Amino acid sequence: MRSLRPGRPALTGSLRQRCTVESVSALPQPDLQRPPPAPATSRRYQSAGYRTKKLLLGPALKTAQLDHQRVSKRVALAVFSSDPISSTAYATEEILLVLVGGGLAGGVLATGLALPVALAIIALLALLVVSYRQVVDAYPSAGGAYVVSRDNFGNVTAAVAGAALLIDYVLTVAVSVSSGVAAMSSVWPDQLGPIRVEISVAFVVLLAWANLRGIREAGRIFAIPTYVYVVSVAAMIVAGLWRLADGDIDPIRYAPDQAALLHHEGAVGAVTVFLVLRAFASGTTALTGVEAISNGVSAFRAPEAVNAKKTLMVMAAIMGTLFCGITYLAVRLEALPFSSGYPTVISQIARQVLGGGPAFLLVQAATLLILVLAANTAFSGFPLLASFASGDALLPRQLRKRGHRLVYSNGIIALSAVAIFLLVAFKADTHSLIPLYAVGVVISFTLAQAGMTRRHLRVREPGWRSGILINGVGAAVTMVALVVIVVGKFTEGAWMVVIAIPLLVWLLLRIQRTYGRELAQLKVQASQRLAPPKPRHEVVVLIEDLDQAALSALQYARQLNPLTITALHVAVDPDHARELGRLWAKVHIPFPLELVDAPDRNLLAAVEEAVAERVRPDTEVTVLVPRRRFVGFWRRVLHDQTSAGLTRVLGAMENVNVTIVPFHLGSQPQLFAVKGP
Repeated sequence: MRSLRPGRPALTGSLRQRCTVESVSALPQPDLQRPPPAPATSRRYQSAGYRTKKLLLGPALKTAQLDHQRVSKRVALAVFSSDPISSTAYATEEILLVLVGGGLAGGVLATGLALPVALAIIALLALLVVSYRQVVDAYPSAGGAYVVSRDNFGNVTAAVAGAALLIDYVLTVAVSVSSGVAAMSSVWPDQLGPIRVEISVAFVVLLAWANLRGIREAGRIFAIPTYVYVVSVAAMIVAGLWRLADGDIDPIRYAPDQAALLHHEGAVGAVTVFLVLRAFASGTTALTGVEAISNGVSAFRAPEAVNAKKTLMVMAAIMGTLFCGITYLAVRLEALPFSSGYPTVISQIARQVLGGGPAFLLVQAATLLILVLAANTAFSGFPLLASFASGDALLPRQLRKRGHRLVYSNGIIALSAVAIFLLVAFKADTHSLIPLYAVGVVISFTLAQAGMTRRHLRVREPGWRSGILINGVGAAVTMVALVVIVVGKFTEGAWMVVIAIPLLVWLLLRIQRTYGRELAQLKVQASQRLAPPKPRHEVVVLIEDLDQAALSALQYARQLNPLTITALHVAVDPDHARELGRLWAKVHIPFPLELVDAPDRNLLAAVEEAVAERVRPDTEVTVLVPRRRFVGFWRRVLHDQTSAGLTRVLGAMENVNVTIVPFHLGSQPQLFAVKGP
């Protein structure tokens, strides 16, 4: 780069322009009297993105309407409990997948063990419900296992709980949607089986759209399918029990071609304690989402804690009843899982009890809807948890921002993207995703129980001894379940979560350290005072052409009242630079034009070097970049985005400030008079 200054070679054949045409005092001086304020207008700027959101999601909600977005217990049951309720559709099948092939007599004894395992899981559910009621009382502002871990164990343990729950929520979406599509494929396997990945992705997109519209709107959409599932499956269980009592229903008989498709885990052998523990660990997938209510207490109507605890009890009662009833019918009807995942165990039970008529189709449709909509628990819990972690600087701050409809939109979008990736990667196969599923949720259970135990010892509130007993037993049981899950399903895919959680914890802590360093540098001390202004202030106006946008930037430079004002043009095109120099002499502009040679046409490097020559310890340099403000996509495409690159390069220099000076086309008067021909 060569600057065309005295003593340096100029552009060949060019006329160096660096002289003022007239003094500044010769120009009319502005009237210093304050003009009257511009008339108020009700028109507000709306970008294309804003108009699109308004079209897809509805009008924006005001912050003052946040209280009106809180949900009642009836809606909250659908929003926060659809996941644990829906897990009754596949938890029994997961138990049978472990037991069948590992028991004696070709699986007959194994299926009989399913009911005791289910009852043990229901007992653990009761223990967790009592524990989470204590969590709601102790932490009514919400947060669940994450807040309990942070308050009682510190930052690193909170990061572990947060990572486990975030992964669990993502898997909740993937597992729930793939299970729903499997239920639908059970009805039309030939037509829907080959495209179940595409259907699953479409359901995730639909769920994201519904949740972006707002938590109350999502609850209204999802409430009816949740209650239809509860009623229809409960009716199926009652009908099955009635027919079993009358003796007019036989066990399920499989045709020879179907028998070849049944799941067989391995050679038939003895039933061991470890086999039963593995079945118990697989069945704990039914407990996923139990903590969502404690995470979302703030979304309930007042009194928040009371309503949350009532909803938690109702959820547990519904889930326990359905889970026990489905497992009992599966044992009595000798239902067995298929390797392909469909027809599902619940669909086999429904067909055997209700036949293949409308009642069977209703149960299948309700199962499909509840399994797909069960992902809504994650869409409600993930953004809330991410906002808590973001508030502690463990996640990017963008996750704390409420979006167009007062929901944490960035969290919803992030959850959808990762869930879609998993669905595509695992081909929407529920049995492939399930081994990844239980690790995160059981870790969160263990940390929540252990955290509450420590809190009881620390606070010693009324009833703390019984609390220690409940939470201590719960922590021990969930810890055993965690070990069994990791050991038993490690080779089936659980190893991925075992690796992913520490990596995510490392990432969360690194994000926190980064924010901490930024905060330390930005923090203002009480004794701190503003430094005196630097004695010199120079303004450089980057000029591409002599047009109204450039004149507008020069006029703004005058408003800054600096020591010097210089117009700077980088001569990427020598012919254009010479023409600009000639035109500059004709126009009544009281500032010098400096032409800078750039033989390699590197505009950014030339500007950086020219500005760096002005930077001194006693000088503040302001660079003004004129930019035309274009309206419409087509006009923006026709022009480059050089100003963004200039801002990035110059903004990294010490004692240099960069300001974009927009020019609104068609709205600016001529600012300087032309000086004759």
